[in-house]
Amino acid sequence: MTDASGANRTPTSNPVLKRALAWGGVLAAIILVLAGGLGYLFAGTDGLWSGVVGALIAVVFMGITAASILFANRFSGSDLFVGVFFGVVLGGWLLKLVVFIVLVVLLRNAPWLNGTVLFLSLVAGVLASLAVDVLVVARSRLPYASDVVLPKVPTDD
Repeated sequence: MTDASGANRTPTSNPVLKRALAWGGVLAAIILVLAGGLGYLFAGTDGLWSGVVGALIAVVFMGITAASILFANRFSGSDLFVGVFFGVVLGGWLLKLVVFIVLVVLLRNAPWLNGTVLFLSLVAGVLASLAVDVLVVARSRLPYASDVVLPKVPTDD
């Protein structure tokens, strides 16, 4: 995106998305430790691995969305920005859907997984990532109409 002087600017949403990724990573580490620890406490080694796998899946899926938006924002100066943006973000969502189906098929009959611990750690990861997104966006100071370039005021020459 270019401003009135013709200089390139990054979209104002980039710092918010980067902050969401950073806080999401911190929270993901906490959930990974808690889910693994509680899984081990209640279901032994199978619970430990189930908690870790569930937390990792939630983190990767949360990261794909924010990373795809950050990547798509690189094309903000292009005339095709809207199409590229929605194509990249939709592609990220489709990637998550395909990866989720593949993981369900691969992990469905894994003898080393505890389904309850896996499910609870996935839910905890998803809820935590939603909470991070809400808090980061609510605390950000973005104008309602961001990244708008107004025309220059005509001068009487």
